[in-house]
Parts: sequence; structure tokens; C-alpha cells
Amino acid sequence: MQDASTGKGPLGPEADQAFQPLTSTAMTGQVRIARLSYHARNGSQKYLTMPFERMLLRYWQHRLPGSQRIERWGLPRKAVIETLGDALILHVDPRQLIRIIGWPPRSECAFNSFIWDGDWDLKREDLRIGDRYRFISDIDEHRQHLEKTERYQRYLDDLRRGKPARFRQLGIRLDSPELIKRYLQVYLRFLDNMATHGFDADKGKDELGVAVSREGRLIKINKGLHRLAMAQRIGLPTVPVRVQWVHRDWWANVTDGARGAEALARVKAALPLCVPETEAGPNDTEQPAILSEDFWPIPRGVASQPSDTEDRNTL
Repeated sequence: MQDASTGKGPLGPEADQAFQPLTSTAMTGQVRIARLSYHARNGSQKYLTMPFERMLLRYWQHRLPGSQRIERWGLPRKAVIETLGDALILHVDPRQLIRIIGWPPRSECAFNSFIWDGDWDLKREDLRIGDRYRFISDIDEHRQHLEKTERYQRYLDDLRRGKPARFRQLGIRLDSPELIKRYLQVYLRFLDNMATHGFDADKGKDELGVAVSREGRLIKINKGLHRLAMAQRIGLPTVPVRVQWVHRDWWANVTDGARGAEALARVKAALPLCVPETEAGPNDTEQPAILSEDFWPIPRGVASQPSDTEDRNTL
């Protein structure tokens, strides 16, 4: 039975307000923990991590003795992202951004580094057959009967086993069939809103993150996958993505021995040439998916409207 306190519980950190009516007071304790963790992480980043990273990057930019070691470590990621700013934002066709990295082992890459070593870019999965796109497609196709979707049945099975799905970052516990359906309806509204108004970069707690491979190709990382799946489903012409990491080989090829501000300037100039990786990787363990030519549905909403340039060309 649905918790009578539904809609009265606290909303998790960075959660969209659309989830507020689904919150449960039974999740209050877990949400408090999530909020404490969120504020502690942000405080540590603001007062400890970022000042230290900025200091390291300035040391490297001024080419002071030993600064090459900082580059060998991969450069402080957040400080580089802060310095390059919007130069790291690229606009790509979401239906071309179909490869996601198989997450690299910590022994190969330091996650707080901007430059990554290793073969992480040679193993890449196909987002078209991934969980997020299947989820968005399923609720779109069964929008009038969400109880027929795979996700509804999965959450219903959890409920019948006495272990309803819980989302600490949202403050939600799916403890009734009706609540499961309402939860799926929120995502359906997100999808329809994007079809009507386009992609809103301010929505969602994470930007659409990508990494640059050794060949200068964009590969998705585990950030903003639901919103990317929505953009793919409705066929938006472009979405903004932010480069979060680059491969060491690409960095070396682009900078060509330059260091400091000159190296960053060369990276900034080369980023617009990066395009999405669409091919399978040589280290993939599964056979590439064979999909029909009409795999993507016909674009709709704002994606189906002609651009200003197209309007002028038809006059």
C-alpha cells in the first residue's frame, strides 16, 4: 500500500522538483545522509581540492622546475576544466554519440586527472542497446500503458519481494504500483518537455560528459545518460557535451611538446575538430549490434521543425 506520507518527504540533493510529489517521509534518514555527503563533498572541493588544484596548474603553466611531473600525473582535472571553460563544450548530433567507455581500472587512470593513460578508449559499448535508451524508448512506446514496460515490471517484482526500489538521491521509495507508474510518468514528462522546448542544459544534475580518445573521437562517459537517450529518441539535431578527460596520446599529438598556456591554447583550438566515435572498439568482448537502418524513430517536436537557415532556403 502506498505510504500516506508520499509527497511530504525531503527531496534529495540536486533532485528535480518534479520528483517532490513522490517523496516519502520513510526516506528522510537516507536523504539526510545523502545531503550531508553532498555538502561535505562540495565543501571539501571548494576549500581544499580546488585551491590545491589551481596551485598545481599555475605551477605547471609557469613551467617552474619539476612542473613536467605534474603533466605526467595527468594535470589537475577540475582546474583544467575551470581554466578552459566553455571551450570544452562541443555541440554534437546525439544520434552520433552512441559509444560509451567501458569504465577504466583505477590502475590505469587517476579520476582526478584531465589526461588519461591506458587503453580505456579501445573498449566501448553501444548506447543504442544500453539500459537508458531501452528505458526511454519503452516508456515512450507504452505511454498509455506504462504497466507494460520492462521497468514497471522490474519495480513491481521488487515490491512483491518486499524490497521496493529506493532512490536516496531523490527521497523516493516505490512502495505501490501507483507510485511506480507516477515515477515513470515523470520521465515521460521530461521527454515530452524536451520534444516541445528542446534541450535545456540547466536541467539535470550532471552535464553530458565525454572523453576524447587517442584518435580525437568523443566517447560518452557515465554522465547525463537519461537526457542523452531522450535527445536521441526525439531526434534533436544537436546537444551540448563537455569534455571531461582526454587520452594521453591525443594530448601529446595536439600539444606537440608545448607546455603551459601554449599547450592549453593548442588543445582549445583542436577540440572543435573532435567528433563522436561511432565504431566498435578493438577490445570489445561482444559482437557489434546489427541494427536496422530505420532504428531511430522519425524526429518529432522541435527536432522536426526546420532551422532558420532551412526556412530562408525555402523562401
